[in-house]
Amino acid sequence: MLRNSSQTTLLPRVLLALASLLPAPSQLAEATSKATVPAAAHQQLLDTYCADCHNQDDWAGSLAFETLPLTQVSEQAESWEKVIRKLNGHMMPPPGNQQPEPDRVKAFVGWLETSIDRSAAAQPIAGNVALHRLNRAEYANAIRDLLDLQIDTTVLLPKDDVSDGFDNVANVLKVSPSFLEQYIAAARDISLLAVGNPEPKQQLASYRVPAGNSQYRHVDGLPLGTRGGMLVEHYFPTDGDYDFTITGLAGATYVFGLDEPHTVIMTIDGRKVFEQSVGGDKDVRAIDQQQAPALAAINERFRNIRRSVSAGPHQVGITFIAKTFAESDDILYPLLPEDQWRRITKPSQLQIMGPYNPKGLGVTPSRQRIFVCRPRAVSEELPCANLILGNLVKKAFRHPPTPEELAAPLGFFRRGREQGNFESGIQQGLMAILASPYFLYRVETPPDGLADGTFRINGFELASRLAFFFWSSLPDEELLRLAGNGRLQNAAVLGAQVERMLADPRAGALVNNFAFQWLHVRGLDNVDPDPVLFPAYDVGLREDFAREMALFVGSVFLENQSVLRLLDANYTFVNERLARHYGINGVRGDQFRRVPLTDANRFGIFGKAAMLMVTSYPNRTAPVLRGAWILENILGTPPTSPPPNVEALPENVEGTVAITVRERMELHRSNRGCFACHGVMDPLGFALENFDAIGRWRTKDAETGKAIDASGKMADGTGVTNVQDLRKAISARPEQFAQTLVEKLMLYALGRNLGFYDMPSVRAIVKQAAKDDYRFSAILKAIVTSEPFLHNRNPAAATGTNGKVAHVSD
Repeated sequence: MLRNSSQTTLLPRVLLALASLLPAPSQLAEATSKATVPAAAHQQLLDTYCADCHNQDDWAGSLAFETLPLTQVSEQAESWEKVIRKLNGHMMPPPGNQQPEPDRVKAFVGWLETSIDRSAAAQPIAGNVALHRLNRAEYANAIRDLLDLQIDTTVLLPKDDVSDGFDNVANVLKVSPSFLEQYIAAARDISLLAVGNPEPKQQLASYRVPAGNSQYRHVDGLPLGTRGGMLVEHYFPTDGDYDFTITGLAGATYVFGLDEPHTVIMTIDGRKVFEQSVGGDKDVRAIDQQQAPALAAINERFRNIRRSVSAGPHQVGITFIAKTFAESDDILYPLLPEDQWRRITKPSQLQIMGPYNPKGLGVTPSRQRIFVCRPRAVSEELPCANLILGNLVKKAFRHPPTPEELAAPLGFFRRGREQGNFESGIQQGLMAILASPYFLYRVETPPDGLADGTFRINGFELASRLAFFFWSSLPDEELLRLAGNGRLQNAAVLGAQVERMLADPRAGALVNNFAFQWLHVRGLDNVDPDPVLFPAYDVGLREDFAREMALFVGSVFLENQSVLRLLDANYTFVNERLARHYGINGVRGDQFRRVPLTDANRFGIFGKAAMLMVTSYPNRTAPVLRGAWILENILGTPPTSPPPNVEALPENVEGTVAITVRERMELHRSNRGCFACHGVMDPLGFALENFDAIGRWRTKDAETGKAIDASGKMADGTGVTNVQDLRKAISARPEQFAQTLVEKLMLYALGRNLGFYDMPSVRAIVKQAAKDDYRFSAILKAIVTSEPFLHNRNPAAATGTNGKVAHVSD
């Protein structure tokens, strides 16, 4: 059922666009021919290799093939999709058991997929996305695009729950009473910050220097020739005077880092506004002779530094003038050239207090964005408020507002106007908008009279899906305009929007939000390598790992390359520190730049330290974690969860003969029950064993001194001896990696867990993208024109392929 008459004229074109995703008539004929091959051969394969375990007596894996006749594959698609996944991952029959010929398995999987896909094309089932709350990242981006205001949602809002690795899945984005209080408080604080207060209270803001900020390296955004410190963006509520205090430069008990004089500078928007020295003979002598009074006098130099600042966001930096690394008095040469600087003084935090002597709100980006008109008389206030709030509501609610939707913000405006002035009324109206469920939630409403089943989302709902998929933010004016005139659902228009949105800087959200969750890069913060075993590692290096991965994945996504380049690209992005870590010569400076790779071991994501460290333990590599990561994120065949109370891998004990991780794993998986899973995972993980726990290349095990053995045999029988063999084996089946990526993208784009009923669409998207060498834009275009992306379903039920109501779990 269509939502409005304007959509009626689009129906033929939309159907033609959807039909383009289906196989050509010749392909359908071929598929039909394959599907009519007698099922007896496939049944014989099941009887020979599977029925001994998967029967009504044993029910291994809760599966009995007697209950799954091959004549009813489409009617029992949910079970058969599980079979397909296991067979594609070579997980069944388990390693060590008698294996069928690969061609027979491939033919059987193709037969199953064809049977299911043909039935799904005749009667598709859509999944349900109910109320979809904005997560932290989406909320921050929405405020940025609505009000031109940067906010820290980690302070304002509760942490989001995660499902299937992503934090934008609707069914886990719940709201409790305490959550609601935080959202209301956030709406008040943000509206006050955006509109401004001509007589604000003096407030103290503190910014602590992050633990990962290296004090010997240049901080991006600070003047060249400086080292250490930090750069923050602070929102100044009015024009006026503000006091700045730098703390932690001199401490009591132990005088640390003051042996040599250091010059501290402070900048505002890149302009130096303060310079003062600390340390050296005079300060050390004063501390030695006077102690506490001397410390107080030194720290007083950096307290209450008053400067005039205009209203709005400004970048404030504190840093040191850099010195040469050659200035070292160490008797022994340090492990790293910069080790001598680990003893230098460093700030702990920057405090900003004010405003003093406020001089007005000034012109801020937020106020320019909000006040699209200015009343010149009291009689003009209500029409102007209607224009301002109507503009904000349209953007925030992601569709033209109805009179009912505009009534609440206008009511708050009137109340605020009565208690103050026009601007305080606008602030109250903005607060009502930001606290509204229409802003906090994405809602897709079924047509009137549709009790259950699938419905096509309208143009404005489609605009929201596109914007939050590509940008993790609100739709812009062009998307809303196309939605309003009914053109957005046209396949050609959708394709053009994919190209436009992918070229927009906001598409970086596909890297920072989607890719970082898909590849588990956010998990880097949870790994803290042992400093005794890895003295060359520090938190700054971890930031370099994440930066490299962001730039690398971004180059593939945003330059519209084939996604297969994620596996085998012969370039990366490094600065001097990371280049030294990798053994790459000729890179100088802190700026990241694209460099060609001559070492094939570093090609693609398997050679990236971010991936290698997030799949390791703090003290050693973890082939099981690395193998499981590949199975889940590259091959799309996640391993079975380990049984309860499984024994941990024994660690080497001091005073005993050390053995390698591989030797310990051999003991662990000697149990046949363990080998069923480890026989699949371990060869994948061991192929990466030449990389240590922080991603450095090695040829010998550090604990035992033995040569690294990275060889193994994959579950399909393919032998691998190193990471290059692994990459070639996976690249030999490009459709499997492409399907994994499509599944992850679909989950992220839809904001719901995928069901068995989505797999026919996933396979159609992969086939469509293969025609364009799996270019990223080709995958995106196929996704946004797919049935699941264009449709939603009432949560009660969906009609199954057998004509009965089949309840599906989302």
